[in-house]
Amino acid sequence: MSNKTVVITGASSGIGLGLARAFIEQGYNVVGTARSIERLEEAAASLGQPAKFLGVAGDVADPATARQVFDAAIEAFGSVEVLVNNAGFFLPKPFIEYSPQDLEALLDTNLKGVVYSSQVAAAHMQQRGGGHIINISAAVALQPNISVPAALPVLIKGGINQMTRALALELSPHNIQVNAVAPGIIDTPMHDPAAREFLNNLAPSGRVGTIEEIADAVLYLARANFTTGVVLAVDGGMSTGKW
Repeated sequence: MSNKTVVITGASSGIGLGLARAFIEQGYNVVGTARSIERLEEAAASLGQPAKFLGVAGDVADPATARQVFDAAIEAFGSVEVLVNNAGFFLPKPFIEYSPQDLEALLDTNLKGVVYSSQVAAAHMQQRGGGHIINISAAVALQPNISVPAALPVLIKGGINQMTRALALELSPHNIQVNAVAPGIIDTPMHDPAAREFLNNLAPSGRVGTIEEIADAVLYLARANFTTGVVLAVDGGMSTGKW
């Protein structure tokens, strides 16, 4: 069991909430972010570990949020050993139908949130002598799929994959490991149950993944001191190519 601290962005529901639960089960303190303090309070209640979970409301697209989150984490728990950049959303649609508002929203949450949180984490981890930054990417950024038109998410998550590799090199002298997990289709409330057969057929495994399977991969990377610059696909084979 650990008594380390992890910051998880987008921790109030879905994969983020599942990650919070998994880290708490391993003994971590969890500092979770979301836009709504009410959603964070609901998440804390569902986790049943009030001493282990601290919710900090804010928009990850605002650079001030990352500083507020880390200040709160350090004040409450002393230091931060792991950052999981989980906040994000997926917006598939034909390329010519993306609006300027769609692009701005994707850039705000899926890109700016990762950059600002990683900057603050890297500065803190350099001072403390090490740490782990883990980005949640997407399998479709490794292998686009004609059945899932998503050029803008692919553009942004593909950039996150490359930033993961670049930061792994830049931060390696500071004993900071930077990796990513690229989920395939995961069983979360965002998916319509009526679409399950279609979703199952997007991977050669013939099924969607579970939040627990993503959490297992993230927990591995949070402990892996000889693994850096890796984009780990957890997707039932979705990113291997056309089958």
